[in-house]
Amino acid sequence: MSTTGRESIEAGRAVLEAAASGASAEQLTECGDQLLGVTRFLVDQPRLRRALSDPARQADDREGLIRQLLAGQVGDTSADVVAALVRGRWGSPSELVDGTEHLAVEALLLAAAKDGTLANVEDELFRFGRLVDGDTELASVLGASGTDPKGRAALTEQLLGGKAEPVTVKLAAAACHGIGGRSFHASLAHLVETAAAARDESVAYVTVAKPLDENGERQLGAKLTLVYGRPVALKVTVDPAIVGGIRVQVGPDLWDGSVSRRLDEARQALAGR
Repeated sequence: MSTTGRESIEAGRAVLEAAASGASAEQLTECGDQLLGVTRFLVDQPRLRRALSDPARQADDREGLIRQLLAGQVGDTSADVVAALVRGRWGSPSELVDGTEHLAVEALLLAAAKDGTLANVEDELFRFGRLVDGDTELASVLGASGTDPKGRAALTEQLLGGKAEPVTVKLAAAACHGIGGRSFHASLAHLVETAAAARDESVAYVTVAKPLDENGERQLGAKLTLVYGRPVALKVTVDPAIVGGIRVQVGPDLWDGSVSRRLDEARQALAGR
């Protein structure tokens, strides 16, 4: 993202946050959903997104164009956020799409924070990702980038509808379209980490051969909090294939104390003799 693109996102975020202070969770959820709809619209209209991000056009003209197109289609807050975005300057038309999507996600997370479900959303997104990973057929369907994302999003909504928080359902469905051009699986991971960041937490992906007890999780969380200087949310996956030990990844940092890793190193050392 270019410097001008980041500045333009900040302008849109200021509008969103000002509206969020007096909005209900339901209103913010609707706003986020509408901004996702605008994102999809811009993806499907390359000429339009070029026109809306063209620095040769006056900001008033760009705003007038998008307001005309969105009139009666979205609420006032959504229209104001998009108007602020198109008034900005972007390094490329795709940055405008990414900026709109970025604020759509923020609006949905603000909704979850407003009604106290943000921790649930974070956990449900992670668990859905693990569920998909554990089902080869489902992982193939939802991760198939060459198929219609609308169909995959509809399937996701069907799987999660009534079983997860409304914001979780909308974000998981958005992952089928690819957040910021990411794959489905990478989009889910990004959303988990973004939800954690909204709670001022980092995410630690922990892999163990057998489940940790409550005391073990608490001790590990406390140690990681000391290391990173902020609360760390543990996302634990049980995988007998690591045999024993533990593997922990926080961002780019990986600590692999698994037995499987030590066995691999021993095999490589023996093979090198």
